[in-house]
Amino acid sequence: METPNILLDAVPGFILLITIEVIFALKTQRELYHVKDTATSISLGLGNLFAGLLTNFIILFVYKWLFQHRFCTVPFFAWWGWVLCFFADDFSYYWFHRLSHSVRYFWASHVVHHSSEYYNLAAALRQNWTGNITGAFLFWWWMPLVGFEPGMMLMMQSISLLYQFWIHTEAIQCLPRWYEYVFNTPSHHRVHHGSNLLYLDKNHAGTLVIWDRLFGTFQQEQFRPTYGLTKNVQTYNPVKVAFHEWINIGKDLRRARSFKDYLNSLALRHKSNIFNWL
Repeated sequence: METPNILLDAVPGFILLITIEVIFALKTQRELYHVKDTATSISLGLGNLFAGLLTNFIILFVYKWLFQHRFCTVPFFAWWGWVLCFFADDFSYYWFHRLSHSVRYFWASHVVHHSSEYYNLAAALRQNWTGNITGAFLFWWWMPLVGFEPGMMLMMQSISLLYQFWIHTEAIQCLPRWYEYVFNTPSHHRVHHGSNLLYLDKNHAGTLVIWDRLFGTFQQEQFRPTYGLTKNVQTYNPVKVAFHEWINIGKDLRRARSFKDYLNSLALRHKSNIFNWL
């Protein structure tokens, strides 16, 4: 069953909440926004929507093909099917997100989201243009095989992205302790966007932070993070932001002299040898 694009429907809500946060920043005299940085984030968000319109048919085709070869079927209209889908999607997102921070091939797309030196709701819209075409959606390949209908999957992925929008803010400090323990929150996600050594590659949660607690990637917020990258891109040009790491990979591939060099150029975000991992 096909499902509506709820992210497009949510755009007016995004605009309203960003406006409220800007007013909050002005009233509290906090430097939460920068005009050029915000324009870059919005441009990248619009580009992501356009790229999605061009590539979503590929994702849907792959998911439908896998669903045709499923081992069982999870009923679309059963409440428990949606509960299972929520946990399956969130688990898949955690591993996609975690590997996107360690495997350079996936980081080249994901780095776009971390390129802002500001942390605000507009920065939540700073999304990549290349993730779909380079196969990020394949982290969810197992779900149609075990019986989750593609429409259900895409709806749950959209709900997850909607949830993650509101946690990109400094206007909310800490939520009730029980909520902070189970769910991803602004505090947890601020850590994720920090370039401080303590915060690097932590809190990869989508909706549930329990995955980080289970798999050893959780970090409590201890001080206000320094946002951005360890080496910032130094540009507001959305095209350069979208492709700068792919260009760097291309340069490394041209310098490669062996298969090991090629593999390291694509597989490693950090400068070390992949064969040391084996």
